[in-house]
Formats: sequence, structure tokens, C-alpha cells
Amino acid sequence: MTSTHQPAESTGRPLRRDAERNRERIIAAARAVFATRGLAATLDDVAHHAGVGIGTVYRRFPSKEALVEAALDERLDELAATVEAALEAPTGWDGLTGLLRQVAEMHAADRGLRDLALGGGWTMGHHERIGTRMVPLITRLIERAQAEGSLREDVTAADVPLILMMISEVALHSHPVRPDAYARYLQLLIDGLRRSPDHGDLGRALSQDDVDAVALHWLPSSESRRAPSPS
Repeated sequence: MTSTHQPAESTGRPLRRDAERNRERIIAAARAVFATRGLAATLDDVAHHAGVGIGTVYRRFPSKEALVEAALDERLDELAATVEAALEAPTGWDGLTGLLRQVAEMHAADRGLRDLALGGGWTMGHHERIGTRMVPLITRLIERAQAEGSLREDVTAADVPLILMMISEVALHSHPVRPDAYARYLQLLIDGLRRSPDHGDLGRALSQDDVDAVALHWLPSSESRRAPSPS
């Protein structure tokens, strides 16, 4: 039988002190679990790490998406702030390359953030708003670097998430052996971004729809990770 219990968040009633403590404990556990295991981690994993029963997690968060939003909202804001700060760099090239390095480091340190920022299918409102906010800023940064003559003219804003997907895969799989290895390959890619008279043809640029489709194949969508109601 499906539970009809309404979490306190949805009723508008204030949480009891012990319930609020449990909620904060669950959010802290989710941040730690998602950072190390990514968003493939389950609500059972979070409950175990928090030291609470799975029913307690369900009462506070009716879906995994709700828990991801509560746990990673601040991290998404940090990511957006990093993009905004890149626009203040002395040159477009400094801003773009500094952004790639900072975001790659953030993704390497927090798999949950990496999965949320680069994966497809997460429909939570804050995530969509952050993406809408960041794309025009990255476009401005790229256009500035191209106008300065430092960035090759065939690079587009849609290339940035693909570059970060590639580097984050290196960071993920090399971490047990060389946690810093991703920085080497990021530098190789950055060198390939410089304008040069003899660089090769990149072919047709990806559209935003292409990038979204790649992201959906790269990571499962949020729909497949929704938590069922406890019986």
C-alpha cells in the first residue's frame, strides 16, 4: 500500500526540532555521498550514511530529485558565481581558461555536482535556471576571447560542457592512481583552443540540442532515479 504521508515541507507546517535535525543530517549525508559516489547513489545509501531509517528520508524528501535539489543548490550557485567571476578576468582567454580549470577542479572534487551540472534530464527548477543563466555568460566569454584573437574562431559555447565531460571522465577514472592527472589533459585541450594558422578543421559545431542529447546518453535522466513511495 502506498503511503499518503505528507512531508512537513509540503504542508507548510514548521518541522519539530528533532525532525529539523534529521532533515539537516540527511542533507549533509547526501552531500557527502553524492560527492564521492555521484548521483547514482541511492536514497538507501544516504539513509545509511546519515544513520537514519529509509522511512525518515522519505518523510523529509518525497523524491530523489527533491533531495538532490536541497543538497546541491548551493553548489550550483557556486558554479554560476565562478562563471560570472570569469567575466572579470583581464582578458577573455584568461577568463575562459581559468573557468575551465576551476570548474574541472570542482567536478573532480564533487561527483554529484559534476553529474548534476553535466548530466541530462534533471528538471528541477533551480538547475534549469542556473543553466539558462550560465550559457549566455559563457558565450560572452568566448566571443570576447575570439575578438581578442586568442581563441580559435570555430569554438562555441556548446563545446564547453563536452570538454568538461571529457575531463571529468579522466578525473573520475584516474583518481585512485593519480588524482591530479585530469589537469594534464585539460592543459592539452586548452592548448588546442588557441588560435593558430595551422589548426585542423573541427567539422560541424554541435547545437545545444546535440549537447543535451549527449548528456542524456552520458548519464541516466532524473526520471529513472525517482524514489518510489514506501509501502
